[in-house]
Amino acid sequence: MRIVGIEHVAIATDDLAVDAPFWRHVLNISHIATEDVTSEGVNTDIYDTGRGKIELLSELGDDSPISRFLAKRGKGIHHICLEVEDITPATAELKEKGIRLIGDEPTIGAEGYRIIFIHPESAGGVLVELAERPDLR
Repeated sequence: MRIVGIEHVAIATDDLAVDAPFWRHVLNISHIATEDVTSEGVNTDIYDTGRGKIELLSELGDDSPISRFLAKRGKGIHHICLEVEDITPATAELKEKGIRLIGDEPTIGAEGYRIIFIHPESAGGVLVELAERPDLR
């Protein structure tokens, strides 16, 4: 598997209206998109630093992963996302190595990326997302 770089750092928030202005107006990071990813139960608010992104995540419902995360841990870093060249062989390699994944196959996430999550138990306590850029398929 080839890691291209850090795609984004995701931050869970309970109120985009309160937290987004820091990234958009105080740090002046370019806002590129806001998107509901219903399959993941999240709303993403994406900021591009030019060398990686910040993704603010808010819940789309009480049963979303972000809702559970906020109830358990509060606001803060939710996961890091690493971009891979090709997620299909990356997923197979992780399975061969006995790495615990969340889900069996990649799904479509924000911005059309193909994604899969590595369980924190296999990654030193950190939730890690792997993502393949849509234009690389």
